[in-house]
Amino acid sequence: MKRILALLCILSPLLSLMGQREYLPTPADLDRFLHTKTYIVLNDNPLSGYNFEIQDAVKKYWNITEYEFLDHDDFSAKSSDTNASFLYLATVNFEKDRSNTRYLFMCLSLGGDYDVIDEMKDIANLPLAYYGVPEEEYNYKLSTMLRFLQDHVRLISAHPELVSQNVYKHYNENMASLEGKVLYVVKDELARDVNTEAKIKAIYPLPVKIVDREEIGEMVLAGDEKAVFLHKVGPDGKGMGSRVYKILIGAADARFYYFDYHKTSPKNPDAFLYSDFKKLAKAQRK
Repeated sequence: MKRILALLCILSPLLSLMGQREYLPTPADLDRFLHTKTYIVLNDNPLSGYNFEIQDAVKKYWNITEYEFLDHDDFSAKSSDTNASFLYLATVNFEKDRSNTRYLFMCLSLGGDYDVIDEMKDIANLPLAYYGVPEEEYNYKLSTMLRFLQDHVRLISAHPELVSQNVYKHYNENMASLEGKVLYVVKDELARDVNTEAKIKAIYPLPVKIVDREEIGEMVLAGDEKAVFLHKVGPDGKGMGSRVYKILIGAADARFYYFDYHKTSPKNPDAFLYSDFKKLAKAQRK
């Protein structure tokens, strides 16, 4: 995986830092993280919606470590602090991805004596968006993603045997817990053969509602305990062979109920697929 430090898609000299790594945190890394102060790296645009949303979410929910907000311009110098960890956004592309698609990931990493920021050891990271999309398309999800990341680190700290390249597959065990939940999806994130509630109902037995992004944001703010929503990250219909991440997240509990990805092809577009609903339906029959 190649990563470039991102400033919410705004290029600056710092953003040219690039490297390649796949790193799995060790039990020692996880223990060390719990004793760090986490620096929340902000966008250098003081009017950025991301800054407002992430600061609000951290103040409300972050309690796994001490924290402090850090100006983006100070990140490079501070990254060598071995007593620090960092929550930041990074642009990611995958070495074997011929489409060279770039994604925006939320990363939680340990500080240390690295030649470049890209060498920092990850504790966890999450796909947040396709690189270049307006931040309004993901800002409303930030508090949920932050809460999940924190809960996930607690889980793998207690159960380090879960750490693997496909660590989030563990959460697919939660598919069977969708009973009593309503799944909320956005129409433009659905494949054509499942882009109406009637089409979905023909294969998936539980309630599904097609809504707009603003309604999902309202459910997140309200902490709707019955609401689960789709977080889809893909190449916005551009190119073949790019990864499309599909995650179902609880609006109230920030729990992953489903995690998978596929690569775009003529038969598998940048969308939540018929086959995804089939997997969810199968889990209800067990």
